[in-house]
Amino acid sequence: MGEFSGKTVFITGASRGIGKEIGLRLAREGANIVIAAKTAEPHPRLEGTIFTAADEIEEAGGTALPLVVDIRHEHIVEDAVEKAVQKFGGIDILINNASAIFLNGTVATPMKKFDLMHQVNVRGTYLCSQKCAPLLLKSENAQILNISPPLNMEEKWFSSHVAYTMAKFGMSMCVLGMAGEFRGKIGVNALWPRTAIATAAVKNVLGGDYMMERSRKPSIMADAAYYVLRRDKNESNGNFYIDDEVLAAEGITDLDSYAVNPELGELVPDFFI
Repeated sequence: MGEFSGKTVFITGASRGIGKEIGLRLAREGANIVIAAKTAEPHPRLEGTIFTAADEIEEAGGTALPLVVDIRHEHIVEDAVEKAVQKFGGIDILINNASAIFLNGTVATPMKKFDLMHQVNVRGTYLCSQKCAPLLLKSENAQILNISPPLNMEEKWFSSHVAYTMAKFGMSMCVLGMAGEFRGKIGVNALWPRTAIATAAVKNVLGGDYMMERSRKPSIMADAAYYVLRRDKNESNGNFYIDDEVLAAEGITDLDSYAVNPELGELVPDFFI
């Protein structure tokens, strides 16, 4: 029996990248994983669908529920939560991982992109938290984990891409507020990487193979999430965790195995760190 056996984890954006890796890590501990993502058909530039992710999660030892979910729409999220309850009986952990990114300055950011980032990152995180909260409140060690950065209110984090920073910090503000609102009932925390992580966003948006080679694998975020989520909700609440700091607290300091190319040595730091 795994440490998360019988626990149900609702993960947004879990068809690939960090979301899928967290699902796989918890599946190895016996968790039920709700894969809430948009990709039902193969995409020419993005690897994986909710169904291929479900197959991997089942192979890892978990039970998967793949659902086509666009977290911008309230009725779709409500339906997904209801289906999760019908299959698994409840929800114990929510991971707000889905995110949209567009890295340009104010003049070069179309309002369509601004709206997308705020609808997915801020509104989607708030919406999923709102709809899952009544079920989380019934769980013995309920947790919400947002994949979002520390709230560093310095000019340098905003000046190059105001819209994106506002959207990501909105997710972190949900942590700040909900940690207080649900203290003693739900542990609400954020997790963010020290370095760039080898995901489709890094490859397609941030710099292609050059950036990928100087990134860490999504598994470092998955392992860090695992250690955060096994902590008691009363002791772990309102924190803005960094992946390598979480691992260091668990005695894991050799991180070479997480590097895409350990021989390069120098890794690219992520935003907001």
